[in-house]
Formats: sequence, structure tokens, C-alpha cells
Amino acid sequence: YEGYKYERIDGGITGGLRQEAIDRFNAPGAQQFCFLLSTRAGGLGINLATADTVIIYDSDWNPHNDIQAFSRAHRIGQNKKVMIYRFVTRASVEERITQVAKRKMMLTHLVVRPGLGSKSGSMTKQELDDILKFGTEELFKDD
Repeated sequence: YEGYKYERIDGGITGGLRQEAIDRFNAPGAQQFCFLLSTRAGGLGINLATADTVIIYDSDWNPHNDIQAFSRAHRIGQNKKVMIYRFVTRASVEERITQVAKRKMMLTHLVVRPGLGSKSGSMTKQELDDILKFGTEELFKDD
């Protein structure tokens, strides 16, 4: 588009084509400007370690799906700082979805997680990563 090369995965892209797109994007010297990927269509296990920016345009009702999207760029082999942006339209349904997702994360970490972790009460590395990626200030601030 407009002279920019890109890769894309959506619900209509099959397994073999998905991996080819990922490989082209991650290839040394790749010319692809961006990788367009819906949170749900991307699924688990996608490695975009050459990406240095993640932009969420459509937050998911399940905040863990958004965290998984962030994590696609935070993979082994990533040697650059990764910038994460979440675009939310003010006074919209989207803003409400984001507020509900933040509350779900807060409940997960305050209610559900304490019973699942170690008996010592300390957090696992994954739990700490989730909090750091989502942002404790955002998680606990009043709306």
C-alpha cells in the first residue's frame, strides 16, 4: 500500500501462509514496514521478535488476549526496546471495554491469583510480567 510493504494475518489466512508471512517479516533485511494482525486471528505462538512497536487498535474483552498480543514482540531474540501503544476512542464503547478489561485484570491479580500461586504468597515471573506490561498505574487508577 502506498509503496510500503507489509504482512497481514486475518481469519482467512491458513497455517502455511501464516508462517510464510511471519518468516518474511522476521527475515534479516526484511522490507516489510509493518505486520497487520488482529488479536484473535493471531492466536498463540506467533513470534514477531523483529518488531519494535505494537499498536492495539481494538482492545479485546479478555485483557489476557491483549497481553498475548504485546508478548508477540517480547520474544527471545528481541534486542530492541519495544514500544506499545493502545488507541482508545474517548467516550465510546471501546473506552468502556478497556475499563472493564482493567477491572478484570485487577480482579484476577487480587482475587484469583493469590490462590493459584506458591504457598509463600510471592508472585511468579509471569504474574509480574502481566502487571508490568499492563501497567499498575493504569490498572488501579479511578476512572
